[in-house]
Amino acid sequence: MTRTVFIASSEPYSGKSLVVLGLMNMLLGKAQKIGYFKPIINSNPTEKKDAHIQTVIEHFSLQTKYEDAYAYTRQEAMQYLESGRESEMIEAIIGKFKKLEENTDFTILEGSDFIGEGTAFEFESNVLIAKNLSAPAILVVSGENKTTAQVIHAALNFLRGFEAREIQVLGIIANKIAPEQITDVRQLLSDQLPKDVILSVIPADKGLQNPTIKDIFDDLNGELLFGQEYLSNQVDNYVTGAMQVPNFLNHIKENVLIVTPADRGDIIIGSLQANLSSSYPKVAGLVLTTGYKPDEPILRLIKGLQNVVPVLLVQTGTFQTITQIASIKARITPDNPKKIQLAIDTFNTHIDADALDKRIVTYHSTAITPHMFQYQLSKWAKKQIKNIVLPEGNDDRILKAAARLSAKDIVKLTLLGNPVEIAASVKRLGLDLDFSKVTVIDPANSEHYRDYVETLYELRKNKNVTMEMARDLMTDVSYFGTMMVFKGDADGMVSGATHTTQHTIRPALQFVKTKPGISTVSSVFFMCLEDRVSVFGDCAVNPNPTAEQLAEIAISSADTSSRFGIEPRIAMLSYSSGTSGEGEQVDKVRRATELVKSQRPDLKVEGPIQYDAAVDPVVGKQKMPDSEVAGRASVLIFPDLNTGNNTYKAVQRETGALAIGPMLQGLNKPVNDLSRGCTVEDIFNTVVITAIQSQEG
Repeated sequence: MTRTVFIASSEPYSGKSLVVLGLMNMLLGKAQKIGYFKPIINSNPTEKKDAHIQTVIEHFSLQTKYEDAYAYTRQEAMQYLESGRESEMIEAIIGKFKKLEENTDFTILEGSDFIGEGTAFEFESNVLIAKNLSAPAILVVSGENKTTAQVIHAALNFLRGFEAREIQVLGIIANKIAPEQITDVRQLLSDQLPKDVILSVIPADKGLQNPTIKDIFDDLNGELLFGQEYLSNQVDNYVTGAMQVPNFLNHIKENVLIVTPADRGDIIIGSLQANLSSSYPKVAGLVLTTGYKPDEPILRLIKGLQNVVPVLLVQTGTFQTITQIASIKARITPDNPKKIQLAIDTFNTHIDADALDKRIVTYHSTAITPHMFQYQLSKWAKKQIKNIVLPEGNDDRILKAAARLSAKDIVKLTLLGNPVEIAASVKRLGLDLDFSKVTVIDPANSEHYRDYVETLYELRKNKNVTMEMARDLMTDVSYFGTMMVFKGDADGMVSGATHTTQHTIRPALQFVKTKPGISTVSSVFFMCLEDRVSVFGDCAVNPNPTAEQLAEIAISSADTSSRFGIEPRIAMLSYSSGTSGEGEQVDKVRRATELVKSQRPDLKVEGPIQYDAAVDPVVGKQKMPDSEVAGRASVLIFPDLNTGNNTYKAVQRETGALAIGPMLQGLNKPVNDLSRGCTVEDIFNTVVITAIQSQEG
C-alpha cells in the first residue's frame, strides 16, 4: 500500500503515457487530489513545453502548475551526473516532489522518455529517483517489432534491474503486442513473474500507435490549405500519387495519407472523389509537395466540396517528404481528446484495475467529486450491460457518442434510421463504429413493425387511436423506440437531440406510464460542480407543481440521489428561509416540506430555504444553525420550472459545471430526454445513466 507509484519504461515510445493517463483517470475516480510529477523532461522549457505534462494537467484539470510538475531537463540532469553532483540533483528532486506531495492524496511519477542523445544514463537515473522517493514501480515494455522471445527477455531483464536495486515492482505491462503473440506473451510471463507482480498485456492499436494529420503537419512545418477541422484524422498508411489515376485508385487503403506533387491535379481530384465515394476507403489527408500551390481551378473546386480532407503544402520534394513522414511517431497531446480517451479506454479494458487498486490506493474520499461520479457511472453501467435505443440515428452527435460508447463496451446500442444513410454518415465522420455491437433498425421495415402497430392500437384504441393512426405513429422513431422499451426489446431510450421534449416523452406517458404509487413524472440534473455533485430537480418537466407534486419530486429526487451514490440532503428552495417569509409560493414549499417529512421520515429535508443557505456552510449556519441540511444540501428542489431551468443553466454557464441530464424519474421504464443543443458528452452521459436506471428492475 502506497501513496506514490513510479511509471517507468526501458525504451522510447513504449506507451507509458497510456498508463499514466489510465491510472490518473482511475485514481481520480477514488480520491480528490491526485498529483503528477515527471522529474526529468526532454523539452527545454524556454522553447517548448513537455506535451505529456501539458496533456495530463489540462485534461484532468489538475491544480499543479506546469513548472511544478518537473525538476530538470535532460540536458541539466546529464550535467549533474557528468560533474559528479548526482546527490545534489536527487536532493532537489526530492524537495520539489515532497512539496507537491503535501497537497495531494496520491502522486503519479513518470520516468524519462529515452529520446535523444544520452539515453544510457536514463535507466540509472530512473532507478535512482524511484529508490530515493520510496516509490514502487509499474514497468512498461513495448512489443513493437519484437518477437515473443524478445518481449519476454526485455520484461524479465527490466524487472531484475529494479529488483536488484531493491525497488518494489507492482506490475509489468507488455504493451503494443501483436494479436497473434498475446496468448504466448501472457502465458510465458505469467509462468516466470513473481506472484505478487500484476501482469497486463495490451494489444497493438493503430489508433494509439499511428500519427494523426496534426502530428505530421507539426513535424513537416508546412502550410494548411484546407481541412482545419479534420486534423485529428488518423493516418494508417501513406502512398505516393505518382501514377495514372486508375492505377493510383487501386492503392487507396483505409485512413491513407496521399503524398503527391502539387501539379498533379488529377491525383488531387481523384483522391477527394474517392473519399466521397462509398465504394472507397476513407482518405486521411493529402500532402502536396514541391512548395507551389495547385492551379486556381483546382483550389476553387476543393473549396466548393462539402467534405474536404486536410490538404497540406510543403516545400520539400516528394521523396524527402515521404522519408520524413515514415519517421513520425504518434503523440498524445492536449488538443486531441479522442486519442486521450482511447488511451484511457484501452487502460480500462486491459488493466486489472481492482488488483492494482488493492496494491496502491490508501485514501478514499467521502465526498463525491465530478470525476469520481463519472468514473463510477461507467463502472456501474458495466455491471449489467443494457440495450439502449437511440431513435435519432442520423444525427452526427448521436453517431459520435455511439462510437465512443461501443468502444468502451458499456452498453449495447440500437440506432433507428436508414442503415445505408447511417453507414454513409459513419464513413463521412471517420468514426470507428463497430456494427457488430450496434444494431441499426429502419422502423418501417422492421420485423417488429406489425406487432408494434397492433400493440399500440390495443393500448390506445380507447383514446380514439385507429389502426391506420397506429401504423402512421409507429413509423415515428419516438413511438417505435418507446415501444421497443415497452415490449422489452430495449431496456431504455434516449432521444431529444433533434426532437422536442414533448415529442420524446409523449409516447412514454401514453403507454409506458408511471411506477406504482407515483403520479408525477419529473426530472433531475446531476450538476458536476468543481468539488461536488449536486442533484437539481425539477428543471425540465413540471411548470408549476402543487405542494403534493413538489413533495413527490423531492422524494423521487432523493431516491435517485441515493441510487447514484450521493447521500441525499434535501433543500426545498424558496425566496426565504425558515419562518421568515410569507406568501402563496413560500407556503407551497412549506407544505411540500411537511409532506416529505411525514411520508419519508428517513430523509433529511429542510424548507423553505434559500439557495445560498442551502449550499454555503457559513450562510447556512447563520440562517439555520440547527439544521443538518443547511450549508450541506446535495438535492436541491426548485419551486417551479421557471426558477429551476434558469438556475441550472446559470450555474452551468457561469461556473463551467457539467450538467448531466435531464434524467426522467417516475416512469416504469427509463426514457430520457436530451436538449436539442446537446453535445456528444451530454449524449454519452445520458445513455450511461439510462443504462444504470434500467438495472433497477
